[in-house]
Amino acid sequence: MRKPERYRHLISYFTEHFPEPETELDYRTPYELLIAVVLSAQCTDKRVNLVTPALFEAYPTAEVLATASSEDIFPYIKSISYPNNKAKHLAGLGKMLVERFGGEVPSTIEELQQLPGVGRKTANVISSVIFNMPAMAVDTHVFRVSKRLGLVSATAKTPLEVEKELLQYIPLDLVPKAHHWLILHGRYICLARTPQCERCPLTHFCAYFQKNWPNKPDDPQNKLG
Repeated sequence: MRKPERYRHLISYFTEHFPEPETELDYRTPYELLIAVVLSAQCTDKRVNLVTPALFEAYPTAEVLATASSEDIFPYIKSISYPNNKAKHLAGLGKMLVERFGGEVPSTIEELQQLPGVGRKTANVISSVIFNMPAMAVDTHVFRVSKRLGLVSATAKTPLEVEKELLQYIPLDLVPKAHHWLILHGRYICLARTPQCERCPLTHFCAYFQKNWPNKPDDPQNKLG
C-alpha cells in the first residue's frame, strides 16, 4: 500500500470515530498547560494530573511562579520524574515569562523554545493545543505509531525527521487533531512492547501488522490467533 493511501485511511477512521480529540493533561489556562507539559516529559499524564492541582493553587500565574525558587517548587513535584531539574526549569520559566513575555505564554515555536525546560516537542504541543497551529509534536508514541503504520519512511531516524514527513501528508487544518490521534493510539492500543493488534481498527493499512501477520485477516473485528 502506498503512503498517501495509508494517510487517507488514517484520517478517514479518526475523523469519523474521534473527531474532537483532546489532551489528557488537566489545565484551565495556557500557563497551566505549559507547566503540565513541561512536567510530563518522561512522565505519565496521570501522574502529572495528580500533582498539578496543588502546584497551580500555590502558583496560579506566571507572576507568582516568578517569585519562587526551585526549592520552593520541589515539594509540589517531588513524585514527578526528574523533580530537581524540573523544579529548576519551572523557576526559570516563571521568571522568563514575566520578564520577556509580559506573563503571557508566547505563541511561536521559536519563542516557546527560549523558555527553560521547553524543547521542540513541548513547544509544538503548546502551539497546537492552545493556538491551534499546524505543529506536530513527536513524542515516543507518535514516533512509534508513525513508524509501525508505515506513515513515515525507514530513513526517518529522529523526531524532527518524522515530524517533517507527517506534515507533508496531513492537511494543515488536521495536524492539531492528528497529533492527539497518534498519541492516544500509541498510549492505549499500539503499545511499545505488546501492541494490541487484536483490537486495533487500523490493521487493514498497518505496515507492522501486514509484515508480522501476512496471513491473518486484516478485519479489525477479527481476533489474532
